[in-house]
Amino acid sequence: MKKESITIQMDGEKLRAVKRYMGKKDADLTQELCDSLQKLYEKYVPATVREYIDEGADDEASTTASPKKQREKSTAAAANEPREVSQ
Repeated sequence: MKKESITIQMDGEKLRAVKRYMGKKDADLTQELCDSLQKLYEKYVPATVREYIDEGADDEASTTASPKKQREKSTAAAANEPREVSQ
C-alpha cells in the first residue's frame, strides 16, 4: 500500500521537550505517532472498511511483484513440474 505523509504543527518549545524526554526513555517520536494514528484508524474506521482496504492492499502487493520475483516464482514452479524422460 502506498504510504503518504502528514504534517502537523506544534509549539517549538513543547516539541523540543517531547523529543528530549522521549530520547531519555529511548522512545521514538515517529513510531509513537504512527502507533497513535493506527489506534485512531482502528477506533474510527469500521471493521468492514478496514477489511476491504486490507484486501485491496493484498491484491496490490501480489500484482506489483518485481519482474525478478515473478521470474523466481515461475522458475521454482517449473522446477517442481514433472518432466518427461526420453528413451
